[in-house]
Amino acid sequence: MMKKITVIGGGITGLSAAYRLQKAAQSRGITLDIKLLEASSRAGGVINTTRREGFVLEEGPDSFFTEKPQALNLCHELGLNGDLLETSSECRQSFIVRKGRLHPIPEGFFLLAPARLSSFFASPIISWQGKLRVLAEPFVPFRSREDESLGSFVRRRLGPEALDRLAQPLVAGIYGADAERLSLAATFPRFLKMERERRSLLKGVRRMSRTRQASGARYSLFMTLRSGMQELTDSITRVLGSIIRLNAPVRRIFKKSGTEWKIELQSGEIIETDGIIFALPAYTIAGILSRLAPSLSRKLGGIRYAHAATANFIYDEQVIGHPLNGFGFVVPAVEKRILLGCTFSHRKFPERAPAGKALIRAFIAGDESETIWRNPDEQTARLIEKDLEELLGIRAKPLFMQARRHRLAMPQYEVGHRQLIDSISHEVSHLPGLALAGSWLNGIGVPDCIASGEAAAISLLSNVSKS
Repeated sequence: MMKKITVIGGGITGLSAAYRLQKAAQSRGITLDIKLLEASSRAGGVINTTRREGFVLEEGPDSFFTEKPQALNLCHELGLNGDLLETSSECRQSFIVRKGRLHPIPEGFFLLAPARLSSFFASPIISWQGKLRVLAEPFVPFRSREDESLGSFVRRRLGPEALDRLAQPLVAGIYGADAERLSLAATFPRFLKMERERRSLLKGVRRMSRTRQASGARYSLFMTLRSGMQELTDSITRVLGSIIRLNAPVRRIFKKSGTEWKIELQSGEIIETDGIIFALPAYTIAGILSRLAPSLSRKLGGIRYAHAATANFIYDEQVIGHPLNGFGFVVPAVEKRILLGCTFSHRKFPERAPAGKALIRAFIAGDESETIWRNPDEQTARLIEKDLEELLGIRAKPLFMQARRHRLAMPQYEVGHRQLIDSISHEVSHLPGLALAGSWLNGIGVPDCIASGEAAAISLLSNVSKS
């Protein structure tokens, strides 16, 4: 009998899950009826690219990290090799704001700690007192902890200034989260391992640098697609075709018998299936499972989310006082600005803007998330514009600006996250025919989401094909 599997959620995670189900079933000679249900009118989730008069504007992620190979491998499978773009070979540096001015991130600085002390000591980003405190790091005693906040960890080992001026803005640029609540074990376990095994971050990072596992910001490992990141989700959507069903929000699910399930849509329609992959935010899954599995629902609902917003600005290059000789900058929270980070898109990747024009992409999340959601898109863009004018010396209004708010888009990996995920996984194991995937599990980047969707697909296919 033909098996039926339904994927709920049409972002990159759900698309990857459905695609991998289709390919794995074909390779194993399994006849499978796959459906993908997406609540909105389009697939792709936060990955959304618009093109305007020679500009490529990203409203969500603008690239992916190739050290985690899932996104790159998927692009190869989809025949997108010729459309892959590496970062531009020029201006491979980024900046951190200090007292309203942009300073280059010290060469060899790796997220939390410096691998090259000479460039670190030459940088004006932190004071001499702060630098001497970092130098004392190898003498800080080891503390055996299963997990602690990133803020606590960096302050304890490297001092408060290294946290406020370097680690916090760099990490916030990735996770959009408060360093005082962010779980070290769930986000940067390699640093926890360094403390345990080498008793020093400085020694550990220098050793990684010597073995080429880390050498500061590895810009060459970021890639995108010529027409924008939506080219990836559009390609998967074309392959899946009629498998995808839009405007199909799910109200709840319930067991039919054995490993069979029923899915009730908001419209009242019932869909019967042998397996379900949830590729949704944790809080959405919690709502759907509230009656069926109240304990699991409560745990999923315990994963906090923050709003986020991106904004694209187009300027004539000649009106910008800063040379924009890098890929962008991040802003420490102690600078008291709404802006969290900014990418000079026309510098980072080729073919993003016509000659003589600057395309600047700004990002807000985390502590500013409530401010974001209270303001409409245009007002959010105006707030960001003010920061850009002051930080980059911009002398004219933008030729074009566009902001997009993303409601509860950033899962917050808070202290204890790994234990919570383990507990959720244990409860799901008692619900045969059900699998969970998403950015809230093991990583928020595009490769992490693809890996999560693919893992759920392979696991569920194996279980369903045996039943």
